[in-house]
Amino acid sequence: MQKVSAEKRFREPKHLVDILERTDEIIVVADFAGFKREDLKVRVKGEALTLAAQASDRKYRKSLNLPKRVIPSTMRTTYKNGVLEIRMKKAEEKSIDKIAG
Repeated sequence: MQKVSAEKRFREPKHLVDILERTDEIIVVADFAGFKREDLKVRVKGEALTLAAQASDRKYRKSLNLPKRVIPSTMRTTYKNGVLEIRMKKAEEKSIDKIAG
């Protein structure tokens, strides 16, 4: 009979993260069950989003690549029942004029 350590048997589940792309915004939905709102930190720069949470007995950190650049100042967050929702407006993509030559 194989022994399983308590650490492996009671491994904390991975936090689920979904990224949704709408016409004018990016929405990120993340599961942070067991953390309080004040334990959470969200940073965005360009197309990179970093989610972090720290409570007295555990830590979580994840970096994500967003599908498009966003405007960090438009970020709105809501946290309810362990689910964090982040909404950010997409940055306008500058068109590049090509010159045939």
